[in-house]
Amino acid sequence: MAFASHSFVFLGPPASGKGTQGRRLSDEKGWAYLSTGALLRGALRDDTELGRLAKPYLDRGEYVPDDIMLPGVLDWVKSQGGGWVLDGFPRTVPQAKALDAALEEIGLPLPKAMILHVPDDELRRRITCRLECESCHRVAKDGEGENCPKCGGPLAPRADDASGAFESRLAEFHRLVVPTIQYYTDRMRGRIINGTGSPDEVWVRIS
Repeated sequence: MAFASHSFVFLGPPASGKGTQGRRLSDEKGWAYLSTGALLRGALRDDTELGRLAKPYLDRGEYVPDDIMLPGVLDWVKSQGGGWVLDGFPRTVPQAKALDAALEEIGLPLPKAMILHVPDDELRRRITCRLECESCHRVAKDGEGENCPKCGGPLAPRADDASGAFESRLAEFHRLVVPTIQYYTDRMRGRIINGTGSPDEVWVRIS
């Protein structure tokens, strides 16, 4: 498939493969990539101001409020000179509207949404074995051992994949992100993709 747009947002529930597929698209096209989840986890690890502001919400499995997340993400988008991929943003309808308004203000095309659909039971199965590189935040494939094959960093479970935190994140997805998905599909800018199967099988459906 030829990608007519050069800007995409990847939406879907936790463990749906947004990061894997979003990063693959950015790598294939040479576009910039930003994962808001990785951004926040890095901020927590490094104890930055963003991390300290976001920590109470992340500890409860809640989404970080717009007034904390929006400024940094919008500045990043405005600074891009070519194609870009956002993973995990926008998560709310106000965020989607703010992103559209910011792009319209500087005369850039509005993004298309890649929406990964995965049943809740499959998501719960995935998190029981999901590991992520602590250095580059790449999600590991089954059987890759204890270290990331890309950068050599250690692989470890994500703190927000703990059972209680995951269920809170999943509930927040249904409450906040599902209306955001509707925002894009109502405007003919959303494409729903079956996110079950291997990463390669999902990529075939995207590409």
